[in-house]
Amino acid sequence: MTDKPVSLPTLLIVEDDPGLQRQLRWAYEGYDVLTAATRSEAIDAMRAHCPAVVTLDLGLPPDPDGTTEGFLALGEILRFAPETKVIVASGHGARDSARTAIADGAWDFYQKPIDIDALGLIVARAFHVHALEAENRRLAARSEGEARFGGLLYASPEMAKVVHTLERVAPADVSVMLLGASGTGKELLARGLHDASPRRRGSFVAINCAAIPDTLLEAELFGYEKGAFTGAVKTTEGKIEQAAGGTLFLDEIGDVPLALQVKLLRFLQERTIERIGGRRAIAVDTRIVCATHRDVDLMVADGSFREDLYYRLAEIIVKIPTLAERSGDAALLARHFVGRYARTMNAAITGLSSDARAAIDGWGWPGNVRELENRIKRAVIMADGKRVTAADLDLNRPIDGVEPTLRAAREDADRRAIHRAMARSDGNISGASRLLGISRPTLYDLLKSYDLHG
Repeated sequence: MTDKPVSLPTLLIVEDDPGLQRQLRWAYEGYDVLTAATRSEAIDAMRAHCPAVVTLDLGLPPDPDGTTEGFLALGEILRFAPETKVIVASGHGARDSARTAIADGAWDFYQKPIDIDALGLIVARAFHVHALEAENRRLAARSEGEARFGGLLYASPEMAKVVHTLERVAPADVSVMLLGASGTGKELLARGLHDASPRRRGSFVAINCAAIPDTLLEAELFGYEKGAFTGAVKTTEGKIEQAAGGTLFLDEIGDVPLALQVKLLRFLQERTIERIGGRRAIAVDTRIVCATHRDVDLMVADGSFREDLYYRLAEIIVKIPTLAERSGDAALLARHFVGRYARTMNAAITGLSSDARAAIDGWGWPGNVRELENRIKRAVIMADGKRVTAADLDLNRPIDGVEPTLRAAREDADRRAIHRAMARSDGNISGASRLLGISRPTLYDLLKSYDLHG
């Protein structure tokens, strides 16, 4: 049996001297070493690999005798990946350059001529600090078995697998397609992907392609020039331009009409757009994340979705489980939503009753998290007792062929019988217990258990 290959930490060396570049490449055997000779090559490497540590020569072409190009590269690297540790090296006015570089966000500085061993220690320390900071961010986002990703709360292994995948692909500048039913949290996951990526300081711009009429969708995406059509009283940027430097989330991408798919494909190929009524090509650097509840493979097969566009958008495909497929998450989310809405809408609510918890566990949740949140919100507002019940949630009856659990059905029957007996006896405990054929202590226990008022 062969051992699984170990993933090495990635180091980017930005150096225009081919001899020194080779020397540095071979000096760091414990790293996956990338090299770049120019600022543009360095930024391309950052987008493709997002290395944790960069060594940067400030004297880059076309300004090899100065530091202008090097400082521009430093600024672009840190805007793209703020957590990256950049170690700057220069022989040009070393002391002044060091102060300026550190002030601009460089992690450390080393003067040429380079001592490979000394620089190696700085590089190793930079990787160590980067790893510690990443672990601290991860631990800060998790508590008591619960985790959050882009505002999405989860504890199930099914959703943890999805989040792990998104965390892995976040640093790489690839397009991601999220496939899942409505209400599964696709936009929250897209936002989490953005927040975990080097583009986090840029804008996250979302547009629901299904919510905008076909005649307006092109203008929303690409923008328009003043006078391009009736009502275009000023030049307006589209969503694509607004997402420059950040992430564009195209929700319900399956609803984009074929004519607009062609223009979207052209943008993905050339990374430039033209506003409606415009003649100037505008370069836009943005990451595309899209989502749909449709079967895109089937749409490609029947010709309603372009195959070439599909492959551009779906470099990485992530399938989102339904709430029913997320073991234990329905109960976790229900407690969270009860706490949230009780604070603002009904302070008397203290939690969920036992029958509500059982009903939530046994429900099929055809509307996923959105349905759960809506039911909890309505129940918190309307509940009479201190705890939200299955009846408050309207989960005491089958829906869409989904049967409640035996326990939930039994507790619902108990509640109905107790209500009838208490009504017939005008609230008299002794009379109600005789009608029910149970003792008074048993009835008291049931009233307490079901949070009913005697």
